Amino acid sequence: MELEQARLRAEELRAVIEKNDRLYYDQDAPELQDFEYDALTRELKALEAQYPELVTADSPTQKVGGTPSGKFDKVVHTVKMESLQDAFSYDELRDFDRRMREDAGSVEYVVEEKIDGLSVSLEYVDGRFVRGSTRGDGVVGEDVTENLAVIKAIPKQLKEAPAFLEVRGEVYMPHAAFERLVEEQELSDKAPFKNPRNAAAGSLRQKDSKVTAGRGLSIFVFNVQQVQGETLTSHHESLDYLKRLGFPVSPRYKVFTDIEAAIREIERIGEARGKLAYDIDGAVIKTDRFDQREMVGSTNKFPRWAIAYKYPPEEKDTVLTDVRITVGRTGVLTPTAIFEPVQLAGTTVARAILHNEEFIRQMDVRIGDTIRVRKAGDIIPEVVAMVKHGEGSLPYQMPSVCPSCGAAAVHLEGEAALRCVNPECPAQALRNLIHFASRAAMDIDGLGKKVAEQLVDKGLVHSAADLYTLTKEQLLTLDKFKDKSADNLLAAIEASKQNNLDKLLFGLGIRNIGDKAAALLGEHFGSMDAVRAATAEQLAQIEGFGGIMAESVVAFFAREGTADLLARLEAAGVNMRWTGEEKTDRLAGMTIVVTGTLPTLSRVQAEELIVRNGGKASGSVSKKTSYVLAGEAAGSKLTKANTLGIPVIDEAAFLAMIAEERTSE
Repeated sequence: MELEQARLRAEELRAVIEKNDRLYYDQDAPELQDFEYDALTRELKALEAQYPELVTADSPTQKVGGTPSGKFDKVVHTVKMESLQDAFSYDELRDFDRRMREDAGSVEYVVEEKIDGLSVSLEYVDGRFVRGSTRGDGVVGEDVTENLAVIKAIPKQLKEAPAFLEVRGEVYMPHAAFERLVEEQELSDKAPFKNPRNAAAGSLRQKDSKVTAGRGLSIFVFNVQQVQGETLTSHHESLDYLKRLGFPVSPRYKVFTDIEAAIREIERIGEARGKLAYDIDGAVIKTDRFDQREMVGSTNKFPRWAIAYKYPPEEKDTVLTDVRITVGRTGVLTPTAIFEPVQLAGTTVARAILHNEEFIRQMDVRIGDTIRVRKAGDIIPEVVAMVKHGEGSLPYQMPSVCPSCGAAAVHLEGEAALRCVNPECPAQALRNLIHFASRAAMDIDGLGKKVAEQLVDKGLVHSAADLYTLTKEQLLTLDKFKDKSADNLLAAIEASKQNNLDKLLFGLGIRNIGDKAAALLGEHFGSMDAVRAATAEQLAQIEGFGGIMAESVVAFFAREGTADLLARLEAAGVNMRWTGEEKTDRLAGMTIVVTGTLPTLSRVQAEELIVRNGGKASGSVSKKTSYVLAGEAAGSKLTKANTLGIPVIDEAAFLAMIAEERTSE
């Protein structure tokens, strides 16, 4: 390749890699699979090695991919959170070993699993957890202390701790938690996360720590970044020390005296990865002694004393034997590929989602074809290619009727999905019931998927209103139901009648209306009758509401059967009015920015108080900011406030402001 061709290709590669970096690190929604991204990065590295004049300071090969968003306060890392150099063959590991021995002499290595999650820093003062942050670009990350504090595996107080300690770990989502989350998202017709890594990152970067708390995240700690009052000389010694302090450390770490033994351990990890309860995307070799690490140093992006071996994605060819259609909560017909079972990542796989009609048409997948499948993120089976058509195979046609109720399946205007619009469809009834009873909706404890399936299958429940007519005798006919479980479920159903209006609005499953939009509706209109009577124009005037959301609300209340459902719910005693705290004008006209960790209020709670009292909660400081409400470890927002002369208040002053206004009324 000539220099000019290489320059053009390098520019093209940088553009694609940088786009995926933004999607991966900042939006938790990458378009490329890991192996595709790695292949592009390796090609760019090879071009830059062949033509050094093409290397630029901002090339993806020279920096960590993440950038801090404006959603959280920024944290400047005292110790840089470096990335790792990747290897894709054992010969590359042997080259790494040769370089280490040339530079540092005799070396020992620690081999660990490379957990596939989100890298974070945890800081402790006198044993107390005071701040947590994301890696970001390695130098500047995001303050996510509140969200890390709700992860049970992270110790909040250490025993016999040093004066100051900063550790690095990987927040991840276990497979069981990921599967539950994906099931919930699919039942709610939300786009599910593609893999546990994206789910972990998206869950950790929530503005509401309650959402994070419900996602089942965990952590493995794998490095000491800084420590005062303790002398550590090697990596394995530091992991032993962290374990004694109470941290969940890298689950499998061993010391090896030569590279061949380390490679054999990497092979063993690879063989076992399909049986793990969490995702790994490789194995890491680290030089054990800290003095040797200091001797060899780091590049702009990588430490020279460590390397990560990336396992190749496992793909298998198999024969597509059938396509089955499932019906979602809002009537969307989703095709699933059924194929001859194959072993992938340690488990037997026999089905994979085909997404929609357009996906099938573009791939031209037909029953009887040989297809190629893999596990995205080593957990979700997916069809990646049609290898060859089966003899006599015909293009697959989506059904023209709903497989559950036989009603016509149609394409609504502007939608690619095929949808059943029959409100009495049994498949939709089941998913509607599960959604209605979910925690974010009516929160009916004990009414999960299996119980809901029995209620629908036995004909005891056809819509949410039927829940409120259930008897103990009917519940005792369900599998594994005894007196206590029946009484508990009836009590939970009864308690749900007192829920605020927003819980009911969300539970009704109105398309495009999530729990926050439901709260906006309930608070703005005050009653179900007022919401029903609202026009699309009136709905669109609510701050945070858009035209599509407004049209969805109007369409729901105009739908046949909605009036009868609401009448039955109201007759059963289900609350139809907003019972939350009313807004006041105590902070009218004020824009307040919350930053740092407050003594008793979470950031979300403080912002809710601001809005509830008529103020505006902003995420950034400007000349229009009235006050900055600052807590411990306040970052750049506090600095900017001081620069602009914006008044800074603490939590006590903020609460006093509200109390003074309250007493003057």
